[in-house]
Amino acid sequence: MLLVYTHKISPRVKYIFKQICTRILDIPVSFTTTIEEFIAHDSLKMSYTTQALGKEFFVRSHPILFEQGLSDIDINVHKWEETKCFFYNGEKSSIPFDIFSASFYLLSRYEEYLPHVKDEFGRFTKEDSLAFKHDFLESPVVDIWAYKFKAALQERFPDYKFKDRSYKISPIIDVPMAYYFKHKGLMRTIGGTLNEIVRFKFRTLYRRYTVVTGFKRDPYNTFKWIINKQKQVKEKFLVFFLIGAYSTYDKNVSINKKKFVSLIKSVADYCRVGLKVSFFAVDDASVLKKEKQNMESIINTSLEISRNSFSRINLPKTYRNLIELEIKEDYTMGYINDIGFRAGTCTPYLFYDMDYEIQTPLKIHPFQLMDYSLLKQASFLDKKQTLLRAIDKVKNVNGTFTAVFHNYSFSDVERWEDFKELFNIILYSTDED
Repeated sequence: MLLVYTHKISPRVKYIFKQICTRILDIPVSFTTTIEEFIAHDSLKMSYTTQALGKEFFVRSHPILFEQGLSDIDINVHKWEETKCFFYNGEKSSIPFDIFSASFYLLSRYEEYLPHVKDEFGRFTKEDSLAFKHDFLESPVVDIWAYKFKAALQERFPDYKFKDRSYKISPIIDVPMAYYFKHKGLMRTIGGTLNEIVRFKFRTLYRRYTVVTGFKRDPYNTFKWIINKQKQVKEKFLVFFLIGAYSTYDKNVSINKKKFVSLIKSVADYCRVGLKVSFFAVDDASVLKKEKQNMESIINTSLEISRNSFSRINLPKTYRNLIELEIKEDYTMGYINDIGFRAGTCTPYLFYDMDYEIQTPLKIHPFQLMDYSLLKQASFLDKKQTLLRAIDKVKNVNGTFTAVFHNYSFSDVERWEDFKELFNIILYSTDED
């Protein structure tokens, strides 16, 4: 067990030390403000305060972990060997940066509470992030810093047996629209038909009616392939269905359609099914509650996992709504069109409510890649190399690679050509090299 001496055991100190030590490094941690207890401890120990007690393992603390609320923090990012870090703490510290304060800044999404300009969908953009501005967005810096901390501890305490964690994957399949043509109802079918005629999209019109009349499979109905693929691998797919009301942003099939309900039930027999929270439910707890109840009536069990339509997050309201409804895990933390580590990590972590200064029970699973980000690459080889580089970043810290694909990513639509193979690369990336 690691004993941490500090001048004040604040909620922020407990939160970030448990994330780095326990969840990333698998080192039990406890805290003390008593010097005698610290001296008597005969295993791993360190001081985390403003001045070293003596010649112990010491990390000089930044004030952020002992404050409440937000403040105007001056951040200077420095190069640190192969990575970057901030909150430099001087030569007398056993490691040159306060990685605990820096990690808290990134994991709490401190910067998303500060004034910023949202995009057209009300989202925090990568351009406003510290990671993008200082070119470390594509690096899981929190995990890298944790391993540097571990290496420094190993050097100081060579007899202590540290545990190792292993690389994992978390494959996500998003279902904003289960069918492209089928089960849309008469009015939507007529509307689609007229739109295709006016825009001279006769190939799409032909396909629409070969699908509607049953001669061809709906291009978005890739669920047979998904279920068969699930049977071949041990990692459970997380499949998020949008079941919210039809709107400008959300255009899935109505849950009054028996075929759609039957589809969700059949997928739930093999995969872990969650709720894709509709655009308006993200900010409206009453709408979210109704969607949760509808999903639970379909899957006949309590809903535990969700991710938001258009990957919208409005902190802290969005996460408070999930907590209020006892949803346990969120899979929204990431950027849709850009590969990277929005919270600086590839390790799940608990949401820290900055307003109430408490660690909540909501577990955040950040994703590093969405299929749309690979469309920027012209050739399959470029897509594959980009994907493998992202996987390697996570493998290097034995983290969890979380990627979001869509049901239509596995269709025969031209833009999604080869995405089945890209998905397979992720699935088999856990195999020994």
